[in-house]
Amino acid sequence: MSHVMSDNSYLDWPFFDDKHKQLQRTLDAWAADNLSDHHDSDVDQACRHLVAQLGSAGWLKNAVGGTAYGADAEVIDTRAICLIRETLARHSGLADFAFAMQGLGSGAISLFGTESQKQSYLTRVARGEAIAAFALSEPDAGSDVAAMQCAAEFVDGADGGHYILNGQKTWISNGGIADFYVLFARTGEAPGARGISAFIVDAGIEGFEIAERIDVIAPHPLARLQFDHCRIPASKRLGEAGQGFKVAMATLDIFRTSVAAAALGFARRAMDEALRRATTRKMFGQTLADFQLTQAKLAQMAISVDSSALLIYRAAWQRDQGKKVTKEAAMAKLVATESAQKVIDDAVQIFGGMGVVSEVTVERLYREIRSLRIYEGATEVQQLIIAREMLKEFTAS
Repeated sequence: MSHVMSDNSYLDWPFFDDKHKQLQRTLDAWAADNLSDHHDSDVDQACRHLVAQLGSAGWLKNAVGGTAYGADAEVIDTRAICLIRETLARHSGLADFAFAMQGLGSGAISLFGTESQKQSYLTRVARGEAIAAFALSEPDAGSDVAAMQCAAEFVDGADGGHYILNGQKTWISNGGIADFYVLFARTGEAPGARGISAFIVDAGIEGFEIAERIDVIAPHPLARLQFDHCRIPASKRLGEAGQGFKVAMATLDIFRTSVAAAALGFARRAMDEALRRATTRKMFGQTLADFQLTQAKLAQMAISVDSSALLIYRAAWQRDQGKKVTKEAAMAKLVATESAQKVIDDAVQIFGGMGVVSEVTVERLYREIRSLRIYEGATEVQQLIIAREMLKEFTAS
């Protein structure tokens, strides 16, 4: 059903163990048989179906941590997450989205959840029986998390107490279809980023509504959430009170490199499509691939793809060795997303008029790549992170 790419030579790089090579090859074959570029116009339904499909096939076991809760390993394997996202993105952008959100939406529970929270949520996430979401951004707090306005006020009680949640969240992926949201709200223990706590908020509880569904250029479920005197039991708090910023950053730290991997999957697919088009399109008595200008574009695509892959799998490997990867993950995300945009743009150019026809593969990729340069830390934020880490290392030496 889907597209298969034959070049898996990068799996021979020293970053991967045999289990990673086997994982990628098995997933690639599964995706070719089970996924399609084109989805039902009902995106919500398509996402629900993909989550169930990925769960029943066992792929979502990699998105959570803890074998007791149905995970593949005790700790989330960054290289596995990256290989899965790269491979899924190459076959279907929506399948990559569905997988990624199961991981990002439940990552804080894998890292900071209590035994009962893990039992309640992770097991269902791993099976594809519960859809997860990550609710951090607000209308006036995106990159600047410390500007968060959504607030949760603690009310003591014999049952351990509860929080009253008021405010909004926006740009929330899986908003409207998620079964639960890992949400961050100001609890006031300290000013700025130090006075935020994390909570698990179940869909459908009183005082919580989907205020607006948001349509974007590459359709996927996205919404603005509204909370009005919404009662959250204290048992649903994730981690310590006032430690929410740490919870959010630790979760993003696992998955930031995988955003780069998704961009790489899109770029690989675009390069493959461009090669096919260039070698079959007749023009002026030869093929498009015979022109040096086309060859220059193809060469630059290959350089961009390999540069991105090297940065991504360096960061993923380092993280799996227990090393800090703040700078390396930021480099991978910046280079992979920015260069994938260029690779895809050049692929559209090689396709000519066909490249801008709705739902042609390169046109779809052109829409899908754009948001990756913004979410989970915009390119400009990554530049700041890289520079700050460099300066920190320099002054410490």
